[in-house]
Amino acid sequence: MDAFERACQENGYKQIAGIDEAGRGALAGPVIAAAVILPINCGIKGLQDSKQLTPKQRERLHDEIYKVAVSVGIGSVDNRVVDRLNVLEATLLAMQEAIEELTPQPDYLLIDGINFPAIDIQGEAIKKGDSRSYSIAAASIIAKTTRDRRMIALDRAYPHYGFRQHKGYPTAKHRHAIAQFGASDVHRHTFKLLADD
Repeated sequence: MDAFERACQENGYKQIAGIDEAGRGALAGPVIAAAVILPINCGIKGLQDSKQLTPKQRERLHDEIYKVAVSVGIGSVDNRVVDRLNVLEATLLAMQEAIEELTPQPDYLLIDGINFPAIDIQGEAIKKGDSRSYSIAAASIIAKTTRDRRMIALDRAYPHYGFRQHKGYPTAKHRHAIAQFGASDVHRHTFKLLADD
């Protein structure tokens, strides 16, 4: 999990940031991106793609990442911006915001996926990076836990939709609630909110 970071370090880079997002495929709520600079040999056990972890494991790792990280940045783009731009552009904007939050600024970026935000810092996009780089895995965990907390807060404001359970993703229960109550103002109206019969 540290091969990319070690290669960057051998090429003279010192502040290497991993970047990932959460919420891209949801029907409601924000897209959240996280950027994390970890020290080399950070010693955090169990860093891996957030989707492979239980909520309890993610919460434990979230706290540990914040304790040892050089810096953590969060970018958030709400559903209205997703609707206005499209989900890919909104995701890249959230990533850019997360990177700009970092202090110190990174000198190299490791980004999960195949797309790179419009930012003047060297780096690379890595397919399945959240399971290949510990920096990206850390960003994946921070993005996921941050977004899950936001969706739990939205559940209190919009109790009919079950955001606490599905976090805005397209489950049968979620689509049924949309059919019953209509879309809320935190839903992504450009998305296909109801499944075909």
